[in-house]
Amino acid sequence: MTSTESARMKPIWIVDDDQSIRFVLEKALARENLPTRSFTNPREVLAALNEADEGDGPQVLVSDIRMPGGSGLDLLDQVKQRLPGLPVIIMTAFSDLDSAVSAFQGGAFEYLPKPFDLPKAVELIRRAVGESQREEVTDEGLVAAPEMLGQAPAMQDVFRAIGRLSQSNVTVLITGESGSGKELVARALHKHSSRAKGPFVAINTAAIPKDLLESELFGHERGAFTGAQTMRRGRFEQAEGGTLFLDEIGDMPFDLQTRLLRVLSDGHFYRVGGHSAVKTQVRVIAATHQNLEQRVKEGGFREDLFHRLNVIRLRLPALRERCEDVPLLTRFFLQQSAKQLGVEPKRISDAALQSLARFDFPGNVRQLENICHWLTVMAPAQVIEVKDLPPEIAEASRLSATAAEEPVTLAAPVPSAEPAMPAPAPMAALPAFAPVLVDLAGLPADGVLPAAQTAWEQGLQAEALALLAEGRTDVWDVLTRRFETRMIQTALACTRGRRIEAAQKLGIGRNTITRKIQELGLE
Repeated sequence: MTSTESARMKPIWIVDDDQSIRFVLEKALARENLPTRSFTNPREVLAALNEADEGDGPQVLVSDIRMPGGSGLDLLDQVKQRLPGLPVIIMTAFSDLDSAVSAFQGGAFEYLPKPFDLPKAVELIRRAVGESQREEVTDEGLVAAPEMLGQAPAMQDVFRAIGRLSQSNVTVLITGESGSGKELVARALHKHSSRAKGPFVAINTAAIPKDLLESELFGHERGAFTGAQTMRRGRFEQAEGGTLFLDEIGDMPFDLQTRLLRVLSDGHFYRVGGHSAVKTQVRVIAATHQNLEQRVKEGGFREDLFHRLNVIRLRLPALRERCEDVPLLTRFFLQQSAKQLGVEPKRISDAALQSLARFDFPGNVRQLENICHWLTVMAPAQVIEVKDLPPEIAEASRLSATAAEEPVTLAAPVPSAEPAMPAPAPMAALPAFAPVLVDLAGLPADGVLPAAQTAWEQGLQAEALALLAEGRTDVWDVLTRRFETRMIQTALACTRGRRIEAAQKLGIGRNTITRKIQELGLE
């Protein structure tokens, strides 16, 4: 900061009864050319505010909590009434939950527990200064929320497909990763169809237990089972004349698939425990994150039902395939989050947007929305910087930068008393389909491959060759079991034991991961 800028800037007010704290902060800020004014208690601050002109007030207020002559939290409340836009940093040597919560509820910019790291405290004050000096921008406001956002070519293809399907009641199968917005597409298809005046009913077939799913879909008659004291209309009847959205159709139990196929073929069904056919005029839209063709091959999904659903297939791109939409979606979600919380929408810097755009987003649009909620609550300033991003974003950016900067080097060969083996060809020189040959006899005694062959694919190949050399005939089963075990254990560790979330991250169904856990003895 130049001396001219410093002269134009209002001072930073420091309020603390501890002379040493005031002295240390004054000297540290003076080295940064930041003017200061110190007070020993809140009464002095309030008196100075009463006497100060508009241009003589504080740029930032840094206050202790517990002082003779008044509380820092009470001071925070009074200052915010007079100067609502003033950044206030609360310090305390008595770090406790109540103090932190009270500080943030009172509108504090940040909470600084003592003893603090002086360079970090100065950086925090600098940031508060930047926040106070930011230009007031006109609030763009929240326009009417669009159904879907997307400027990427892949999303434009989706929009065109929705437009072409607007005059048709054909069955649609929506595919895409979890969190990519499949239900939004289903709602858009319904809204722009001839059935728009009818109901839109959604059901997640993976979230309802098998024993209840049949009743949820088709309803039940009174006395059909224990607890069925009244007749109940199912989702098909509720969606009459409209659209029924069947999410995660790949996880539907096999016997219910048969009943669904019959409804789609015949246009009628029977309630559970019923004997009278119920006719239905419902458009069915199904969605899945799984590969249904593979599910059919594995025997987990009926082939005839697959072909019945797969009349029109609409694939939603993952967010990493439409990274140009990240800025647009981020700003929209930040506005939405602010509206829900009743606070001013936060803005985001270009550098932070670039970091977000480089992230893979395994949870897709849903994950980005959650991150924006997190930033609205946790980011201290109105302008979100890279340092404010969640740890997983920052770590991914760091690893990406490191990988881009550091060249790949091969480890030097280990000296050996045996005749040297010819050096293998560089991996880049091999055709994509060429196998990498591993000389088992040349492996070190500890079984560790040289650095040039430490990729997991080469390790797997070496393990397979070793088992084959032993004459084993169960290589496939052994290695598959070990692979699945490690993958499931890793996913469960990442999700802290939440099976459904782990299944989503692995790209498999809830029933599949439950079955695998039982088969592999991981319970």
